[in-house]
Amino acid sequence: MNPPSIFRRRRVLLLSAAAAGAVLAASVAVASTAEAASTLGASAAQSGRYFGAAIAAGKLGDANYTGILTREFNAVTPENEMKWDATEPSQGRFTYTNGDRILNQGLSNGSKVRGHALLWHNQEPSWAQSLSGSALRNAAINHVTQVATHYKGKIYAWDVVNEAFADGGGGGRRDSNLQRTGNDWIEAAFRAAHTADPNAKLCYNDYNTDGVNAKSTGIYNMVRDFKSRGVPIDCVGFQSHLGTGIPGDYQANLQRFADLGVDVQITELDVAQGGNQASVYGSVTRACMAVARCTGITVWGIRDSDSWRTGENPLLFDNSGNKKAAYTSVLNALNAGGPTVPPTSGPTSPPTSPPTSGPTTPPSAGACSASVTLNSWNGGYTATVKVTAGSAAVNGWAVTVNLPSGGAVTNAWNATSSGTSGTVTFANVSYNGQIPAGGSTEFGFQGTGSGPSATPTCRAS
Repeated sequence: MNPPSIFRRRRVLLLSAAAAGAVLAASVAVASTAEAASTLGASAAQSGRYFGAAIAAGKLGDANYTGILTREFNAVTPENEMKWDATEPSQGRFTYTNGDRILNQGLSNGSKVRGHALLWHNQEPSWAQSLSGSALRNAAINHVTQVATHYKGKIYAWDVVNEAFADGGGGGRRDSNLQRTGNDWIEAAFRAAHTADPNAKLCYNDYNTDGVNAKSTGIYNMVRDFKSRGVPIDCVGFQSHLGTGIPGDYQANLQRFADLGVDVQITELDVAQGGNQASVYGSVTRACMAVARCTGITVWGIRDSDSWRTGENPLLFDNSGNKKAAYTSVLNALNAGGPTVPPTSGPTSPPTSPPTSGPTTPPSAGACSASVTLNSWNGGYTATVKVTAGSAAVNGWAVTVNLPSGGAVTNAWNATSSGTSGTVTFANVSYNGQIPAGGSTEFGFQGTGSGPSATPTCRAS
């Protein structure tokens, strides 16, 4: 999100649902005054959540701005400083100065840092806009890899892909140069991000998804598919740029995504001015608090004067930095409590199948076979390889693939690879080496050039 995008996005700001506050009010006990925290971040932290703000590096010299930031928020998101045009202005030349300023500001205050955004069809550098096909795909994956590697171990969560679904009633993907590289580009981006930084939570982020509608359902179906196939997705971001109302099924929509096994986050919240502003802010906060896997809320800016929605005064602090009624509504909702966010040990590892329990003595080795399915585009492909055990269980496997001349492996998941061109051998990782008799597991890899045409060979340990 950045100010110019108001014209590109053609947002549908919700102008109804005046009774939403009553619909979404959570039935939770109000904490006593003695227990209530007095700032947004501290209040959210009581239930294991964060309350953050999107910030701009160019405003960090403003004492009023940074004073509110350090006092009130326990998470930060860069408005523009980690996007593609900011971090790779020329192909292969990366610059992180302003992104690092945001990172250091957050970490010095003990805040979580949300990275935003690795791939987005807007704010691509001009050199990327001129690419297409495999050249763009390879450049995009390299960008994800390089930026996620630079910030490895420091980012709480990444918006890996931003706004890839179309508005309207179709529920399909947005037409963009990235989409035209192949329908699997989102999956490839998530896999590359996970490889670069396995401990960061990986999110898909979009707008106009606040209720159950065609767009949010299209995203829901993608997430469900990713989870079923072991694609490493950990969270979904709901931007929530709202008008004077909120959908009556806002909370139910968050919950249905959470039920897929991903965290949900409110990522770019702002609400149009008007008599209902405080009520809408409170309703959004209560909805998040009522969903155990809603891990936090980010408002898109600090003061009204910092907002991209010029003239709408959509934030929690006025132009002078004074708290508005909406601030009090949010604080009260946070202090009212809700389900505590369940502890996690980090992002979900992406095995296609969970490890199987077996007898104390490992099963004896048996024969195995492998088959490959390709998803190709001009100049590149992704391959899914299915490894199947024979009549006896397998306690480890290695699959050998012969690549055509000029081809190379650029990324792999659910397996380790030996070599990148010619004859390449992929071996199991810790969680998928044991396959019961007749059972199977899958791994995948991405490559340049043409994919393998011959049947791969499999050797069981």
